[in-house]
Amino acid sequence: MRWTVEQVAALAPDAAAGRAGQAQADVRRWTGLGQTDAAAWGECRGSAAQPYRTCADLGDPAYRCTCPSRKLPCKHALGLLFLLAAQPGAVAPGDPPDWVQEWLARRAERAERAARPASPPADPAAAAEDQARRARRREGRVAAGVDELRLWLGDLVRGGMAELPTRPRQFWTQPAARMVDAQAPGLARLVGELAGIPHSGPGWPERLLTRIGRLHLALEGYRRIDSLPEPLRAELRTVVGFTETRESVVTGGEHLAGRWLVLGRSVHEDERLRVQRTWLQEAGSGRPALVLDFAALQQPLDPSLVPGTSLRAELAFYPASLPLRALVVDRDDEPVPLDGIPGAPDAGAALRGFAAALAANPWLDRAPMAIRGVVPVSEDGAVALADASGARLPLAPGPAGLVLQAVSGGHPIDVFGEWDGGALTPLSAWADGEFSAVEASG
Repeated sequence: MRWTVEQVAALAPDAAAGRAGQAQADVRRWTGLGQTDAAAWGECRGSAAQPYRTCADLGDPAYRCTCPSRKLPCKHALGLLFLLAAQPGAVAPGDPPDWVQEWLARRAERAERAARPASPPADPAAAAEDQARRARRREGRVAAGVDELRLWLGDLVRGGMAELPTRPRQFWTQPAARMVDAQAPGLARLVGELAGIPHSGPGWPERLLTRIGRLHLALEGYRRIDSLPEPLRAELRTVVGFTETRESVVTGGEHLAGRWLVLGRSVHEDERLRVQRTWLQEAGSGRPALVLDFAALQQPLDPSLVPGTSLRAELAFYPASLPLRALVVDRDDEPVPLDGIPGAPDAGAALRGFAAALAANPWLDRAPMAIRGVVPVSEDGAVALADASGARLPLAPGPAGLVLQAVSGGHPIDVFGEWDGGALTPLSAWADGEFSAVEASG
């Protein structure tokens, strides 16, 4: 794999680590630099008496460094990869030293053990019955949780919304925790999302009612799930919190091979987890796909899909009424730069596309949206995208609007982002024949 600076930057556990890693990408700091197709290594001069031995497995990726940092990757590992990406000639091919070979051998041994098939159960029939019993027990817990949440939601609506801004935090966290106990984490998330809306500024009652309606639809749908068509049933089970294994998606999901355009990426954080959302579009059909990657806060996210590039790949889609989420199961070549961002010709066409997606999946909270030939304009202290007819799409609050205005310079540009039903969060733009990524995090 040939690394790019953008891919290395995506590995950094936080912005400070990324900046520190770039500072280490100075060939004068390093001795013993070398690389093979599988690994890179070197010794970096630091504050200790002895240089830090740093190496990276370029396939996974994975890292090892003798420095005391708890961040993964540390600044020295990032520096080595930044150096490899920006100045590949400075890292000469060679044979790994003993300490690198030993580390790679241990990794290969662990990978071999992990790849060995699990021993079959002594009694396959008993194991299958035990699995079915656990599934029935969870279904019962979820059904009971749905009934309990229906009562809570009914009480909330009957009580009105005037007092909701004064409600204590426990008013929202308790029913969310009950849904976790009921093994319905998706419903817990939907309840948790309600908590901040009464404090979100003007228009919050309308936004809250929209979310309440979406939650109510999920609860009523789940009570009748056996009568729903299979694609909608799969969508609703995902909303409630049931998950599909990677293996089941690869073996049973819909597969689509083609040239995939990597149009944008966003990273969001909660208390324990980082979630990376990477949006792709198949060049021939225009079909969108969403690749999710999860990592603990100090762990790296997958950097292999670089916004602004395209690659030939095969994707497998999760079952859904609106199949968006997918896995990359195979890729055929190295990424190449995009030659543009395909999109809707105006705001009306972009909104009609979102309406069609929402009709297929009424629980869709954000959808990919691309629009061509728009100008970022300021209005009432906010930024919107104006098409040639003057129709406007509001942008979500944040610095992205100012970034787009700088990229545009008052001229039409093409923009890609995530539309949540009320505003667009820009993720990338195309102006004057160049692709610009717009950072989105939270």
